[in-house]
Amino acid sequence: MNTIKELYGYRQMIFSLVKRDLRGRYKGSALGFLWTFINPLLQLIVYTLVFSVIIKTDIDKFYLFLFVALVPWLFFSTCLTGGASCIWAQQDMVKKIYFPREVLPLSYVISQLINMLLTFIVIFIVIIISGTGINVIAVLYLPIIISVEFVLALGTTMLMSALTVYFRDLEYILSIVSMAWMYMTPIVYSVEQVPKEIMPFYNLNPMNPIIIAYRDILYYKHSPQLGTLVHAFLLGLFVLILGCFLFSKLKRHFAEEL
Repeated sequence: MNTIKELYGYRQMIFSLVKRDLRGRYKGSALGFLWTFINPLLQLIVYTLVFSVIIKTDIDKFYLFLFVALVPWLFFSTCLTGGASCIWAQQDMVKKIYFPREVLPLSYVISQLINMLLTFIVIFIVIIISGTGINVIAVLYLPIIISVEFVLALGTTMLMSALTVYFRDLEYILSIVSMAWMYMTPIVYSVEQVPKEIMPFYNLNPMNPIIIAYRDILYYKHSPQLGTLVHAFLLGLFVLILGCFLFSKLKRHFAEEL
């Protein structure tokens, strides 16, 4: 509770860091903030070509099936890989002034969340163009699953950013982990294709119920199952508690390690 109160007291600093990140992300590029929309669209084109032309799939409107899962995955993946260096990247600030160290991973995840929410504009445009329509009742569940993913992403970023201060190679290892993690998550394939023998292990992946819920809402156009939401929430909460606990233990020596 003390940490939450302290973070609230530093809310202006969090706002400033988020604003700086959003403004500076594509500074100097010709297309600027348009890359927020172009980047996921280019990835969508590549994956669609591979899995619709080269490795053919029977999934109807595969581009939509993929896109509604790819955008949330990019949010989490960026928090996992880019968030790992958010403390290290601000080492001068950490060494020179006092502020709750949790401000850095929190502001990073918020900026990535805003980026994902903007990309959802493109998702809804693609859904409308596809002619599949939108289930308004199902869409009402969208803020819930976005909040659950935010909790998971924040816990992951806090955990990895703290560990990276002590183990710099982790930043590079996580790029490989992210790639493997993506293929262990039902993004380019349906969860029904996963062999039943490995489902107990497969269900330990905290991103699985989140992706399933997004796809239920935006592709299948029905409300996610209660069990899926509870599963996603419990796994996300566990990761957040673990991340906060380890971050609070490790942050005491950040300045020394940096």
